[in-house]
Amino acid sequence: MSIPSAPHHPLTDTEVRRIRNDFPILDTQVNSRPLIYLDTGATSQNPVTVLEAEQEFYEQRNAAVHRGAHSLAVDATDAFEAARDTIAAFVGAAVDEIVWTSNATEAINLVAYSFSNATAGRGGSAAERFAIGPGDEIVVTEMEHHANLIPWQELAARTGATLRYIPVDDDGALRLDDAATIINQATAIVAFTHASNVLGTINPVAELVGLARKHGALTVLDACQSVPHLPVDVHALDIDFMAFSGHKMLGPTGIGVLYGRAELLNAMPPFLTGGSMITTVTMERAEYLPAPARFEAGTQRISQAIALAAAANYLTETGMQRIQQWEETLGQQLVDGLTQLPGIRVLGPAAGVPRIGLAAFDVDGVHAHDVGQFLDHQGIAVRVGHHCAQPLHRRLGLTATTRASTYLYNTSDEVDAFLTAVAGVRPFFGVK
Repeated sequence: MSIPSAPHHPLTDTEVRRIRNDFPILDTQVNSRPLIYLDTGATSQNPVTVLEAEQEFYEQRNAAVHRGAHSLAVDATDAFEAARDTIAAFVGAAVDEIVWTSNATEAINLVAYSFSNATAGRGGSAAERFAIGPGDEIVVTEMEHHANLIPWQELAARTGATLRYIPVDDDGALRLDDAATIINQATAIVAFTHASNVLGTINPVAELVGLARKHGALTVLDACQSVPHLPVDVHALDIDFMAFSGHKMLGPTGIGVLYGRAELLNAMPPFLTGGSMITTVTMERAEYLPAPARFEAGTQRISQAIALAAAANYLTETGMQRIQQWEETLGQQLVDGLTQLPGIRVLGPAAGVPRIGLAAFDVDGVHAHDVGQFLDHQGIAVRVGHHCAQPLHRRLGLTATTRASTYLYNTSDEVDAFLTAVAGVRPFFGVK
């Protein structure tokens, strides 16, 4: 398939202002102020092309896929599978290595529950490689989102395996020296985030994958904060599984993606069972289709997949390298500005160290929820709370932070307006 080409010159504020015209919601007024949307880390906004792609499906192609023989069903199936082609190309995967899920959380649970089923003897001899039990270890990191922690806690509880984690230091960086001993001959799975949704840290995938490979462990990458913002090639990263969500990369909610090596997916027992994922069914047993169909039981997320493909095309046409560079610029602007304000503690890498375009921070003497409410009154949307990373916050001595996260549609002027607003938080609440 042909992949849209992207310009090579860096993004500028002038071009970003043109990009913003593709996002109707960015013209919204919030509390009688122009919306400054700095919460893409939670969910991104949608360009018109994405909205139109989903509407066009319902207006012209709406039918069940992989079931009907009539023309409308064939058109729907073709569009659905073309979307898979697009997403595979977007992350450098083969088309049969892309599984549709409802979100990244389901994608990670799919892997964990499939391994649990293999441990219970499902999947035959091909699945024995995924069985784990007492004596085996699952390794995560202390900076994980709950979606890449709790499924492994549950898998360990069901199988008797031990869950271990790579700690972070006082600045939130992974203690890689510890990782070299924590990942050992007992390690069966290493699951870690590519980019932290709290710290903005971009983790050393090659180093962690190398440690896992050394001991024959499988790797699972949480790419929710990297696939939307960085060029990602799954084969170049040499990972076994990767999960990401559509709603963080200009796509709709209700659609996520699991990448898995084809040979692994085809050996794994299914997670959800039912129609559309079988070859033969009797009253006693069933046989399952090859991947990815064996993991896509029931009616699929058809319009969402098509809209996600439109989102991927939009990002590709803009240029992922350009988006990464622009967000790095905005991320450094955030860190530089916040660290100059009194009473502000910024989490994650220091100014000058590469990060994705977000910054989480604590305001001394003011709860994060109050900070968020103060900013919202000025039309600035940010995220407050523990960002589904309670253990990380606890390690850093915090219960909650405020997070500003940028994307290709944010300007440097918006970041300046945000910094000006944050400078007014402590005076407003009478904190000296």
